[in-house]
Amino acid sequence: MPIKRGDVILAFVPNVGAPGGKLRPALIVQSDHNNARLKETILAAITSNTSRTRESTQLLVELATPDGAASGLLNDSAVRCERLHSIAQSDVRRVIGNLSSNLMRQIDECLKAALGIP
Repeated sequence: MPIKRGDVILAFVPNVGAPGGKLRPALIVQSDHNNARLKETILAAITSNTSRTRESTQLLVELATPDGAASGLLNDSAVRCERLHSIAQSDVRRVIGNLSSNLMRQIDECLKAALGIP
């Protein structure tokens, strides 16, 4: 299944300190060039716990906005750019939506904060 940067997907995402993973939403943050040529992809975890979205490493996706509605998420959610994972593209179960270019620009800022890139 072809995936693109900005896709909101369902995949088995590893849990820290626990074996295996749980089917969860996540955001593809790897470049389209690398998604096309590699068997793995890089994603940011998504959680419905929005209590830390004021942190520079997280982005709040609100379903009441047009951008949030296009995400395919069921609840207001936080994209956790401080929680990145590399998974096999074959572990992606399906694409449920995508983030707008406006939200992806904000994701880029969150990734810079998470990775210490000025």
